[in-house]
Amino acid sequence: MAATRASGTTTVRYGTMHDNVLSLSVVLSDGRYIETGNQAPKSSAGYDLTSLFVGSEGTLGLITQLTLRLHPQPEAISAGIVAFDDMNSAVLAVIQTIQLGLPMARIEFVDAATAAAFNAYAKADMAEVPHLLFELHGSESNVADSAEMFNDICTDHGGQGFQWSSKTEERTSLWAMRHKAYYAVLASRPGSTAVITDICVPISKLGQAVAETRDDISQSSIQGPIFGHVGDGNFHAILLIDPDNEKEKAEAMRIGDKMATRALSFGGTCSGEHGVGMGKLKFMEAQHSAGWDVMGQIKRQLDPLNILNPGKLVRQN
Repeated sequence: MAATRASGTTTVRYGTMHDNVLSLSVVLSDGRYIETGNQAPKSSAGYDLTSLFVGSEGTLGLITQLTLRLHPQPEAISAGIVAFDDMNSAVLAVIQTIQLGLPMARIEFVDAATAAAFNAYAKADMAEVPHLLFELHGSESNVADSAEMFNDICTDHGGQGFQWSSKTEERTSLWAMRHKAYYAVLASRPGSTAVITDICVPISKLGQAVAETRDDISQSSIQGPIFGHVGDGNFHAILLIDPDNEKEKAEAMRIGDKMATRALSFGGTCSGEHGVGMGKLKFMEAQHSAGWDVMGQIKRQLDPLNILNPGKLVRQN
C-alpha cells in the first residue's frame, strides 16, 4: 500500500497512504538502513524522504517498517445506498455533497452491470441501475442531519430508494458486498479473467469520464463493469476477457489506454490508486514531462546497479 501510494474506500475523509504514513524504515540498494522521520509532530529539517519513498514502487528501497497516523473512532457511523437512473446524476449528487462539506467517509459508485453482478453473486436485491454507497462519520446529531441533507441532494438529482442505517451488522454487510465487487464481477462471466485499470480525474470531470468510458466499453466486444471511489474522482473498469483470446486482450488494453489518455486530457492522472508499475509507463512522459526525467535521476543515484524492481516506474535507458 505504501509503495504504490494506494488508497481505499475511506480516502475521501482520511486520505491516501501519502496522508497516513508518518515515517518509514527503508533498506537501500547498497545495504544502508535509514529512517525517514521521527516522533515530532512536524519538521522542516531537510527533504521529505517519507514522501519520496511512498509511491516509489519499490524502485528506491525496501520498506521494512511504517509509522502510521491514527484517527479517532467516530462517535457515530451511518451507511446507506441510493439508486439513480443514470451515472451522471449520481456524480452530480456527489459533487454537490462535497461542495457542501458533508462529513462523508466514503462515497462509492457502482454502475448497472456491477449491481447486476452483486445480485447474482451476493443474492442482493438491487435495481440494476447505478448506485451510490455511502458512509458518514461524526457525532450522533451531525450524522443524522447530514444523512437527511444527503437524501435531499440525491432526491434533487433523481435519487431513488434512499436507505441508511447506523446498525453495525447492516453497515458491515453493505461494505462486505462492495469489497467483494471484483469477485462478483469476475463471476458474471465464468471462465474469464480481468484486465483491471483505473484513472482519477477532477471531480468536475468525473461524470463525463465515466460516461465516455461506459460508451467505449459498450461499443467494444467485451464486458466491463465500472465502480470506484467516486468521492475522490477515482474509478475502475473491470474488463472481462477470455484468457485465450488475444483479440479480447488487445481490445481491453485499447480501452485502458483510451481511459488513461482521457484522464490526462481532463487534467487527471493515468493511475489514481494502484501505482504505475510497467503497464502505464507509456503515459508517464505525457503526465510528468521533464519531471519524469528527474525521477530517473533519483533512481540512478539511489540504485545505480538497477537491482530494485528494474523496469518499473522510470524511463528505461
